[in-house]
Amino acid sequence: MLEPAPGADTRWVVVDTDTGLDDAHALLYLLAQPDIEIKGVTAVFGNTTVRQAARNAATVLEVAGRTDVPVYLGAAGPLQGDAVIDTVWHGEDGLGDRGLSTSIPHIQAESAADFLVRIANAHPQRVDLLAIGPLTNLALALELDPEILCKLRSVVIMGGGGPYPPPGGLTLTDSNSNHDRIAAQNVYTAPNIENVVMVGVNVTLRALLDEDAYDRLRRQPGPWATFAAAVLDASNGTYQYLWGRRVSAAHDGLAAVILHRPNLVTKWVEGPVTFTATAGSFAVQVARTYHGDPLTFDTDSGPTIRAATGFDEEEFSRSFLRALMRRDSFGVDDEHAPPAMNDSG
Repeated sequence: MLEPAPGADTRWVVVDTDTGLDDAHALLYLLAQPDIEIKGVTAVFGNTTVRQAARNAATVLEVAGRTDVPVYLGAAGPLQGDAVIDTVWHGEDGLGDRGLSTSIPHIQAESAADFLVRIANAHPQRVDLLAIGPLTNLALALELDPEILCKLRSVVIMGGGGPYPPPGGLTLTDSNSNHDRIAAQNVYTAPNIENVVMVGVNVTLRALLDEDAYDRLRRQPGPWATFAAAVLDASNGTYQYLWGRRVSAAHDGLAAVILHRPNLVTKWVEGPVTFTATAGSFAVQVARTYHGDPLTFDTDSGPTIRAATGFDEEEFSRSFLRALMRRDSFGVDDEHAPPAMNDSG
């Protein structure tokens, strides 16, 4: 599903993003990989407005020296209703209001949905899509081409909550699905969903970056690590009010790593997706128990999706931080790469 394409030297990736703090880290991670070629970034509303998301993406690309990567403007709001922007988590500008978003992007004339359809049809089974924002752009692409999912080589979605929790556990919800509930339902219930992977908050909440990670980034020379450190400092500052300490979850970063290195996933679960909507939340879950067994009650049946439920946390921490530090730019080999982070305060 996610293995390198046969005969291809590089993986072609499109990143669909509402470029907030963890989105920026995810994009940096992919830009650091020599075996990944980002063919385009499609912006969507969510963590910030769609135009600000495009500007933030252009800023990350400029930091990485990749202004050649095209940026496409996508949906400014959900399929129905008005857009709700996450200013509490990501600031007014999506990057923590630290003055980091400085680039004026050259926006392509083609819309995000049109671009997704075009590249999927021009290069069938060649392009991986990393969807780390609301699924509105992909839902619009599905309206244009109902077969687009099977034309993409893989679709890795940061969203959903994985399987049902154990007794007494909390049902987890994610902001990407909640931003556009109809788009999420349209994507998760579409035909030909076999190559779609859910990386839900059930696993991303364990992908932690703490103050130790910030200190390492801060000490690393160069604009790449300096930018990554400023992003993490803003994110940790927000999460301290939720968790009582300066540590944040690399939601989108984990999805990017799983797209690149699916072997880091240690456990998967497969089943149809269920949707539970209330006035204030929208839960997207796989109709399986946390052990992977079928539920003991009936649910609406739908296409089967694959969701990550476990991953190598130590190797994720090591490889993700190494990419954010851009250690290979300074002649540091794997033997001297930073050790894994821990989640101690």
